[in-house]
Amino acid sequence: MPSSTPVSRLLAEFAAPARYEDLPPEVVQEGKRAVLDWLGSALAGVLEPAARIVQQVVAGFGAATEATVFGAGRASAASAALANGVASHILELDDVHKGATLHAAAPIIPAALAVAERERAGGRSFLLAVALGYEAALRIGEAVNPTHYRCWHPTGTVATFGAAVAAGSILGLDAAQMLDALGSAGTQAAGLWEFNADGAMSKHLHPGKAAFNGLLAADLARRGFSGATRILEGERGFFRATSETFDASRITDGLGRHWKIIENCYKLYSCCGHTHSAIDTGLDFRQQHDWTAADVLSGLADVHIETYASGYEIVKAMNPATPYQAKFSLAYCVAVGLLEGRVGLEQFTPERFDAQGVRDEPIAALLQRIHVTVAPDLTTSYPAEWGARLTFTLTDGATQTMSASFPRGNPENPVSTAVLEDKFRALVTPRYDGALAGQAIALVRALDSCADMAAAFSDLTGSARVST
Repeated sequence: MPSSTPVSRLLAEFAAPARYEDLPPEVVQEGKRAVLDWLGSALAGVLEPAARIVQQVVAGFGAATEATVFGAGRASAASAALANGVASHILELDDVHKGATLHAAAPIIPAALAVAERERAGGRSFLLAVALGYEAALRIGEAVNPTHYRCWHPTGTVATFGAAVAAGSILGLDAAQMLDALGSAGTQAAGLWEFNADGAMSKHLHPGKAAFNGLLAADLARRGFSGATRILEGERGFFRATSETFDASRITDGLGRHWKIIENCYKLYSCCGHTHSAIDTGLDFRQQHDWTAADVLSGLADVHIETYASGYEIVKAMNPATPYQAKFSLAYCVAVGLLEGRVGLEQFTPERFDAQGVRDEPIAALLQRIHVTVAPDLTTSYPAEWGARLTFTLTDGATQTMSASFPRGNPENPVSTAVLEDKFRALVTPRYDGALAGQAIALVRALDSCADMAAAFSDLTGSARVST
């Protein structure tokens, strides 16, 4: 499809008239899984310092009770979208999409939920909005990647469009209004990777602002505020401004027939998704040999990790000095997985690090034996595959090479809903009273029969008592 095709308008004309009845059963089911997975990250993330800061700031925006702010009562819909979007992304356990390199839930679901609560919409409208938001964001992300990813964080940029479509769907925007919403969303879309150099909280801000800006764009459009009608494909539009190799055909290829939420990937480890295939491989090696931490230290002379270029630029730190840096250190994540057999929240606690790097002596010792390089074949396969290849050299000189193309939790390497529910319980139960996890799971299972999202989530948060 030539770049002159008005894909902005085609996307708006697809999203505006869509109805819940248009969703295949598997899309509804995947929507519920996505909501559950997001809700666990959000409820756990609200206790983190970055989330608390944002909650304090939005409290100063003015009193309102339109929507739930997890861990902090209620606020305006826009404030709730911002605060919940930030909280959702802090623990690095929210979902991701390979081709778009995008965490869709953290920006899109908070926007959809906030508007659904404010408008007293039902669960079916909410699930439709989530599916449409994913559809817009993931397709636009695929259109601008991989070159977009070099400087731009798609969870902040691309997801702004998804949040606008999700909010606009619940508001019942017609096609012209949805096009205006896309235009206003695109002119606000932002998020630069420079935060990674400092480990700054900006990464958490990106999905919050995407949710906030998308909701704002939809609200403006409903009241007649116009937006650029060629925001994606225009001469000074999003494609040309943020990508060297954009492909506009990715927007319309299979639109209405193949739903992108089906391609959703769920994270099992509390760290950057670019580390997960390597973590899986390291854990498989450990399990295959039935090794303990002592066996790893005595039996491994060297670990060579090969990865793809785009991921390497994000996760190349070799001796992280903070928990945040560790979440973006491929070497650390593999080392801790090999030694401890898991890569959860407890592997990223502050006492493990200081200004000189990793304090834990076994991990520091193993890091000295790990090196990471970029493999041309894995780079060529990215982003369709997020591959990793590990070569283990044993102290007796023997070598073993193992690889993975897709992390666990990807559609090509799927996990069950039961696994996602276990992940949810593990995040929520230690932080809230015992009834909340079960209540939330039951709510999400029955979302398609929920008559009022505001009442449902008011009951949910009202029963929560954050553990101290």
